Amino acid sequence: MPTIDWLENHMTYCDTFARWVHQQFHYEFEDLPLAQWQQEFAEGQRNDRWKCLIALDHDQLLGGAALATDDLSSRPDLGPWLACVFVTPSARGTGIAEQLIEGIGSHAQDVGIKTLYLHTSDQRAYYAKRGWTEEEQFKAWGKEQWIMSRAIR
Repeated sequence: MPTIDWLENHMTYCDTFARWVHQQFHYEFEDLPLAQWQQEFAEGQRNDRWKCLIALDHDQLLGGAALATDDLSSRPDLGPWLACVFVTPSARGTGIAEQLIEGIGSHAQDVGIKTLYLHTSDQRAYYAKRGWTEEEQFKAWGKEQWIMSRAIR
């Protein structure tokens, strides 16, 4: 069973996780070099702009998910956001993503957030099965995208 904890308590993994996110969602980072993103993401652990939960199996990083204050510049009216959800290929299908997402949701509830948002191009069904609702469709980065939301109870 992996350990789920805040990245701020394990900053040695910060650059690695930021690199994974930068690679996975490369189309969102076309104008943001990796080193700049790594610095922004590390600062986000201290200023809560990218508050990230990670999954660890002893000293092996398995994945993470973040609570972001702003994850879609075209929609500054929405937020906060579930963002940067990524699990290593070898750990997929084990429920880690769901644990991370629920951890972000629990934290959101603890700090009084009423609604979380996310945007996705290919995981609508996954999130819908977990209580997320489609809000709107838009096109960005050359792909159809969906904004989804979930009420926090």
